[in-house]
Amino acid sequence: HTVDVMITAQEIIVGHSGYPTPKIEANAHAMRQLGLGYANLGALLMTLGLPYDSDAGRAYAAAVTSVMTGRAYARSANIAARVGPFAAYAENREPMLRVIAKHRAAAYDIERALLEDEGLAQAATAAWDEALEQGEQHGYRNAQATVLAPTGTIAFMMDCDTTGVEPDIALIKYKKLVGGGMLRIVNHTVPVALRRLGYTEDEVQAIVAYIDEEGTIEGAPAIKDADLPVFDCAFRAEKGVRSIDPMGHVKMMGAIQPFISGAISKTVNVPAEATVDEIFDTYVESWKHGVKAIAIYRDGSKAVQPLSTSNKQQGTSNTETVVAGPVRKRLPDTRPSLTHKFSIEGHEGYINVGLYEDGSPGELFVTMSKEGSTLSGLMDAFATSISVGLQYGMPLRDYVRKFSHMRFEPMGMTENREIPMAQSIVDYIFRWLASQFMSEEEKSELGILTEGERARLAAQYSGVQPELVTAPVQSLTETMPPIAGGSVEADALAVVGRDLPRPEGHGMSGATNGSGSYEYKGPRVQTDAPACASCGWIMSRSGTCYRCENCGSTSGCS
Repeated sequence: HTVDVMITAQEIIVGHSGYPTPKIEANAHAMRQLGLGYANLGALLMTLGLPYDSDAGRAYAAAVTSVMTGRAYARSANIAARVGPFAAYAENREPMLRVIAKHRAAAYDIERALLEDEGLAQAATAAWDEALEQGEQHGYRNAQATVLAPTGTIAFMMDCDTTGVEPDIALIKYKKLVGGGMLRIVNHTVPVALRRLGYTEDEVQAIVAYIDEEGTIEGAPAIKDADLPVFDCAFRAEKGVRSIDPMGHVKMMGAIQPFISGAISKTVNVPAEATVDEIFDTYVESWKHGVKAIAIYRDGSKAVQPLSTSNKQQGTSNTETVVAGPVRKRLPDTRPSLTHKFSIEGHEGYINVGLYEDGSPGELFVTMSKEGSTLSGLMDAFATSISVGLQYGMPLRDYVRKFSHMRFEPMGMTENREIPMAQSIVDYIFRWLASQFMSEEEKSELGILTEGERARLAAQYSGVQPELVTAPVQSLTETMPPIAGGSVEADALAVVGRDLPRPEGHGMSGATNGSGSYEYKGPRVQTDAPACASCGWIMSRSGTCYRCENCGSTSGCS
């Protein structure tokens, strides 16, 4: 009766549902595939006193699944007798009847001797007898009727102890919540199973108390070794040694796949020490058992997983799947440090970086010249938070990329040749840290004008190919006409737009003028051009605004 109600409801939904694309909608209306399934199979078998990994457990699961799908197709044929089969049925009639016949044959192959419930054994075949007979007369309203979904969290909301076709993960398990925290989930099937196996009420209470304390039934008072397989779970308990063998999962899927229209969503849990060959064999055996789809999870292979067998926050074992928290690496009491004085538009300060033994930064202190001011207090608190983050393993490059080029007052010119323009104190601090502790490529991305970067830019603007420049920047300007009052950087910049002797053997864009000099045709830097707000480089005019040839920033015009 339950199958009849659910199949009818799902059939009605097909015509009233929305679909993401016209093609999917057309296919859904032509085939009208449904997806009836179940949850809590593992708990059902435990309640009956049947081990999940046993011939009797597989036979019972196969019979239940056979009843569900066989009755679903019988109901689909009854609906087809009223409103007609699915649109594509006519051209698929023979193949579909052949598939239904195969389902029916598989139902008769279930070992009835393993089923104590004779009524279930008869229903497992009777459902397919009716499904095939009715289908031959009326066809089917639905091309597919059943799948086995993972169910997941919704299974626990339905008060299930297990999800889909899965066995229990553990008798005591912990579920990590999206918003933080952890939920302790206790298997409520155990007392029912113990009573069915013949244990007295006092023994049941003692065993349940032991499980609640230890997280496993192994070693519980009064428990018989012969009954332990009934309570085996997918994962080994933290203090246990038993678990369901990976092939136990595969064999269960193989037992019920003949009675599912679609595929089965099921995880084959393998231990952390599983070898490549063992995992390979699991896939091969799944194919041999006729399983349509399989997922393998190696215990502990993911940084975070929803369910685990322990509530510990640190430390791991072969069943421990909760990620260990970050560990703070403190600096030694006596450590080397690096101190740097800076000035941004008259606002002076000092940066002090404490170093680990390997020379990497582990703490940051920022002291402003006006002690006791709000700015000084904020920078001290800010530096302390950065120090704690560094000691917990936060990469410096992430800090630099987050805080460099942050813009607020005070901003302006500095006395640092590598960072001539700072958009804020925070911008200066992190670009200076980058200049000391990051790679040349990362410095170039941030517009930090190291000696190598200045040489590259000087070569670019003098028309020489950057890869041919090996001398320091000073040697590049020795042959350049001097600019009165200019620095090395100003000389390198000011030569842009002037006629230079053409270096022999170097390919350059531009043309020689009548006097034999080379006239540069690249970007022009004007004497009144502003400095780039991002990297401090002198910008060049581009239309009605200015563009930085170093980092690509513009002065903001549209």
